[in-house]
Amino acid sequence: MTLGAVIFDFDGVITDSEILHFRAFNAVLAPHGFELTKKEYYKDYLGLSDVDCFKALIAEGRLHLEESRIRSLGQQKTKVFEQLARTEGRIIEGVREFLRMLSQNKVPTAICSGALRAEIELILDGARLRGYFEEIVSAEEVKRGKPHPQGFLLALKKLNKPRIRPIAPKHCVVIEDSHWGLQAGRAAKMRTVAVTNTYDADQLKEADKVVARLSDLTLQDLAQLCS
Repeated sequence: MTLGAVIFDFDGVITDSEILHFRAFNAVLAPHGFELTKKEYYKDYLGLSDVDCFKALIAEGRLHLEESRIRSLGQQKTKVFEQLARTEGRIIEGVREFLRMLSQNKVPTAICSGALRAEIELILDGARLRGYFEEIVSAEEVKRGKPHPQGFLLALKKLNKPRIRPIAPKHCVVIEDSHWGLQAGRAAKMRTVAVTNTYDADQLKEADKVVARLSDLTLQDLAQLCS
């Protein structure tokens, strides 16, 4: 088998939290005079980290703040998101079964997400899924978010650190729900699987394989992608 590792996006792949991020963004944007529509958030901003989203809104002239205020705004957004996640966060159907299959077959796994580590671990710990992942790469650890491949390459570097035989990028499968993430995975020279949790299949055509839910994937499917 040539499958070396599986690297997951988090929001929209492991947990159904994209809508919670949308609500949290609007909660902190409202006092500044505007809110994002759901359509434009999913079209233009969903794949961005919090910092990059606020920077984009400033650059577009929609958010009238100095960039020095972004950190404070991000902290406000994180606080709102954490409150929502504690009460409304949920793990997407099929995820537990898929993670169990990978664990039973000793496939190394990691998360590479534009979310903050505290947000990721809050949900993983609450769902008792943290033990399935060897490594986590979060927004704080990269200078360039998706679609840049830096995060995926760092996740692989972390996975390879304790290993005598390094895993090659071509033997990694990236699982994503957005075109930003798929672009990042391809740029990292990894194989890509898209799940249609957030976007329709016709918007995810650049993936090597598209599925409706993770439990639809077999170990053989993943191995064939890497062969």
